[in-house]
Amino acid sequence: MAIIGVVGLGNMGSMIATIVAKETANTLLLANRTAEKAKKLAVSLEATAVTNREVFEKTDIIFIGVKPNQIQELLEENKYILQKRESILLISMAAGVTLEQLQSMTDTRHRWIRMMPNTPLEVAEGVISFSLGKKATQQDKEVFLQLLQSGGTVIELPESQIDAATALAGCGPAFVYIFIESLAEAGVSMGLSRGVALQLATQTVKGSASMVDETKEHPAVLKEKVCSPGGSTIAGVITLEQTGFRSSVIEATRRAKQRTEELGQ
Repeated sequence: MAIIGVVGLGNMGSMIATIVAKETANTLLLANRTAEKAKKLAVSLEATAVTNREVFEKTDIIFIGVKPNQIQELLEENKYILQKRESILLISMAAGVTLEQLQSMTDTRHRWIRMMPNTPLEVAEGVISFSLGKKATQQDKEVFLQLLQSGGTVIELPESQIDAATALAGCGPAFVYIFIESLAEAGVSMGLSRGVALQLATQTVKGSASMVDETKEHPAVLKEKVCSPGGSTIAGVITLEQTGFRSSVIEATRRAKQRTEELGQ
């Protein structure tokens, strides 16, 4: 049985805590700048609300969910506690902050994993990309996978690819939500009720994603199967191409990666 802590209970930190809580054999300690938030979540997860200091003093594994510009301050505040402890596993969700930067903020005997989750974790359809630090062990990796695999897809990547994965999978849901919203608005403009339009748009995106996943066919091939010669679908596809839909998605994702890199500086 491990004692696990989560510091920083924003959207991502709270979702990670919820997933970790499913492993009932472990003890879970929660800490947040607003103590009431930690207490409320602790009740629902059958965890214990504590201070940041207590998390650093008592836990074997710490998920750190604070913002990139707050992580150095947090680690500095608990520097002397970490200096007195044996090696523990620290897991960062701070976008853009590299393993080298993280390791430089703590005593070198501590192990680091850098991870980036996305919001569909809430419905067990998320993506978590991660990279191991130099001191992290195979056992650390196995424990990490065991704790988080119920949230969706967990994929190990070279750290050089984590920012790109953050832009695509971390930011991507927002782009998909805009697309669903736009499809639904189009439906409303053509006379469908908002409820029906949103239901149709949501299921269309969900079903299309499942087709890509289950058939393993390239999206371009699946697209061609919908586009009958001279039909309505190809007419719509041409309009998307003419208005820069494809290039807008690519550029938005590339800009998101650039901003991720900026956040770590």
